[in-house]
Amino acid sequence: MVKRSPLDNRDTSRIAWSRYRVLMLGMSIVSIVAVILALLFLHFSLPHGLTLHMIIATTAGVGLSVMLGAALMGLVFLSSGSGHDDAIEDPFEDDPDMKNER
Repeated sequence: MVKRSPLDNRDTSRIAWSRYRVLMLGMSIVSIVAVILALLFLHFSLPHGLTLHMIIATTAGVGLSVMLGAALMGLVFLSSGSGHDDAIEDPFEDDPDMKNER
């Protein structure tokens, strides 16, 4: 039988998702700062300045990369911090070969 996840509890779920939203808000600010720093670096390192297309590409590339990394790591923290990872069934729990590797 599958164990119930702590995220099935409404109160635990609300707390976990609110922590995730706070993390994502903070990482949105970090993403904006990273975009500004990248644009400043390119502005001062390129002799002919930045074109509109380069600004758009840099903003999208840096901003979305930071946000994607933050979203994925945030989900790892959400899963681990809420106890959701402990609710899995280990198919190798009784395997004698796997006991040496743990």
